Amino acid sequence: MLAFLVLLLAALSRLLPHIFHGMAYNFTAVGAGLLFFGSRRPRWQSVLAVAVMALMDVILTTKVYGYAFHLSGYLVTWAWYAAVCLMGSALLRKVTVLRVVDGVLASATSFFLLSNFMMWANSTSFGAAAMYPHSFRGLMSCYAAGLPFFGNDLISTGVFAAAFFGLPVLLTRLIENLHSTHQPTV
Repeated sequence: MLAFLVLLLAALSRLLPHIFHGMAYNFTAVGAGLLFFGSRRPRWQSVLAVAVMALMDVILTTKVYGYAFHLSGYLVTWAWYAAVCLMGSALLRKVTVLRVVDGVLASATSFFLLSNFMMWANSTSFGAAAMYPHSFRGLMSCYAAGLPFFGNDLISTGVFAAAFFGLPVLLTRLIENLHSTHQPTV
């Protein structure tokens, strides 16, 4: 049940900044939520996580941004959602601090590299002129423009992963300590 609540929180973390008329600049719980969901649910349920995030993509694109939805523009992102869930399944079945850090770094970095590459590769789709020339220099310009978003994604993925993976452990230890202090002595 907790994995589904985390998934819902991750999806809402993309929508809430728009509801409150602010921009989160890629400070969301998506990467951490997908890692957590993947680590706690059977692999086949990654399809559910992708479906929830895909629905959020449709809502954001059509209702919040007011653009037409084109399936082809999201297939790579949806494959990334599935890959992060599966990475969570493989890497985080046995949770350690190092494995969570590895998952955070892999999640945020892969999204940065993939999303900016797709922006560069498809830049002519956004107007008559390309936003970034289809050259090495254009690709590097696209990556440079994405650096602030990468920083926010890396920080937010780390913060939310620490909360999602750490809070259950902390609560379990607190409950164990409460039980041990209330045990009658013989």
